[in-house]
Amino acid sequence: MSSEVRHLVDSGQTYPVVRLAGILDAVTAPLVRSILIDFLAGQPEAVVVDVAELSVRDPATVSVLSGLAAEVADWPGSRLMICAVAEGETWNGTGLPVWPTAADAFAALGAPAPGHFLDLALEPQVGAARRSRQLVTEACGRWELPGLAGPACTVVTEMVNNVVVHARTPMTVLLGLRGDTVTVAVRDHSADVPRFSGDPVPVTSYGGRGLLLIDSVARRWGSLPLTGGKVVWAVLEGEQEQPTEVSSVGMAGHARG
Repeated sequence: MSSEVRHLVDSGQTYPVVRLAGILDAVTAPLVRSILIDFLAGQPEAVVVDVAELSVRDPATVSVLSGLAAEVADWPGSRLMICAVAEGETWNGTGLPVWPTAADAFAALGAPAPGHFLDLALEPQVGAARRSRQLVTEACGRWELPGLAGPACTVVTEMVNNVVVHARTPMTVLLGLRGDTVTVAVRDHSADVPRFSGDPVPVTSYGGRGLLLIDSVARRWGSLPLTGGKVVWAVLEGEQEQPTEVSSVGMAGHARG
């Protein structure tokens, strides 16, 4: 029997449900990861993964879901639930919550908080950074975290300008609120990921100074490769201070203590 996986996204319920059908094995596990990570790049608050019609040929491959959960823990930090009607025990090895029905998963998740997740589509043109800062400032005010407006504006400005100057593709700015943590992310359609080493580089180097500014204000930041693009993200916590002037340096991922 040949391996294949099909998927259907149902966004008309309390939380989106991604229904997977077919065979899960070493061949299709990477496809399952790609399907889900591309969907998670839209920053849903939570996702229910319905595996009722997904037959597991190789039990070890269910770890694709636990690996995915670890990969997206910092961003977007979406809660992942598994809906497995007949083979719940098979999926318990993922370490993720497993529920018999989607309704049970929804009940466990509780009521959604749609006002805590915002997005803005932008073209790579002059004025994009200004519009992104307006969104950030308004969101931080609405979320009663005015102290994060300055750092978050610094982050989104650098991310958006990198897309305008280098990627030159349409982009989506994504903002999220979880407790007193604000996430800032920009999704574009270029696979070229800026790299940060902490070593001095010329001011004209791709992303050099901008990434140092992001590093100076973000608690954690990094990038997430996608099919046909990437997301660059940053996490800001609490009432952070404004960034100080920094000298230039030269993003796979970084965390601050």
